[in-house]
Amino acid sequence: MKRITVKIGSNVLARQDGTLDVTRMSALVDQVVALNRRGIEVVLVSSGAVASGRSELRIPADQLDSVSARQLFSAVGQAKLMNRYFDFFRSNGSACGQVLTTKEFFTTRSHYRNQKRCMDIMLANGVVPIVNENDTISITELMFTDNDELSGLVAEMMNADMLIILSNVDGIFDGDPSKPGAQVIREIKPEDTDFSMCVTRTKSQFGRGGMMTKCNIARRIASEGIPVIIANGKREDILLKLVDDPAGTLCTRFLPAEKSEPDHRVSARREIVITADAEKEIRMGHPRSLNAGDVLRCGGEFFRDELVRITNGQGENVGCGKALCSAAELTTWIENNTEDNHPVVHYDYLFLD
Repeated sequence: MKRITVKIGSNVLARQDGTLDVTRMSALVDQVVALNRRGIEVVLVSSGAVASGRSELRIPADQLDSVSARQLFSAVGQAKLMNRYFDFFRSNGSACGQVLTTKEFFTTRSHYRNQKRCMDIMLANGVVPIVNENDTISITELMFTDNDELSGLVAEMMNADMLIILSNVDGIFDGDPSKPGAQVIREIKPEDTDFSMCVTRTKSQFGRGGMMTKCNIARRIASEGIPVIIANGKREDILLKLVDDPAGTLCTRFLPAEKSEPDHRVSARREIVITADAEKEIRMGHPRSLNAGDVLRCGGEFFRDELVRITNGQGENVGCGKALCSAAELTTWIENNTEDNHPVVHYDYLFLD
């Protein structure tokens, strides 16, 4: 293992009163530094900025609307959060750097390459990238679902050997974790059937995600060949234990699917697979664009304005077109059952075989 992505949730970094748990932060930094010294590069995706700013300003909840509150708290909290990280890494003789991103940066090739290049340079020079969404400008449709989604995109972008999602629970339980007898599901294989009934849909206390989001992201990333672990970030030396003995550590492991060979039909080319109804309509000559609701799934990595192959559910070629979104963005729409008004390929740039 040469490189891992670690997502630290808000509930790991916050105490019950919402203030930063600096003791926990310091312990996690110590573990990251220890992994670095063993030759393992770590990219941190850290939540906690909004919660940190909220605890610092203590403004009544009804004084600001949700967007203004998010922008204000994140602006103050991000500075406070990074100051803590900087001091903890420096006390260990190491360095860290801030990388603020938005969803748009994962949908255009230039932005994608620039932020990847930045983090590659940081890692090559021994600097730990600490990634977070730029909450001061990311609002409404510009937002990631939460930092779980962001961590998955970062893990893919940086070709990580593992994604570790740290929460305040030990993993995914086979029932309500608050009830006696509920146990952690230790291992989830790619072929395992849906177990969403076991996953709570409640949101985390200080973040905006929840276990259902973590589960969906973990399954998607594991399907791309990257193992994913959901574990309790408040347990002592959790990162070191997960790297050294993941099977023997209390957590939920999503086992990776086998990576496809380079010449595999889906992975080798940029592709969207459309529904039978959409294929029928465009083949009959109806002048229409393809929207998110017309797409079953997408394959390969593509960005906005790139040429993509269009196929049907049987793997037969339908045509090609210029994408109006990235593969990551389209996958998110599909997973969230987003309304089909999101354009994928405009009629003017749709060409049939």
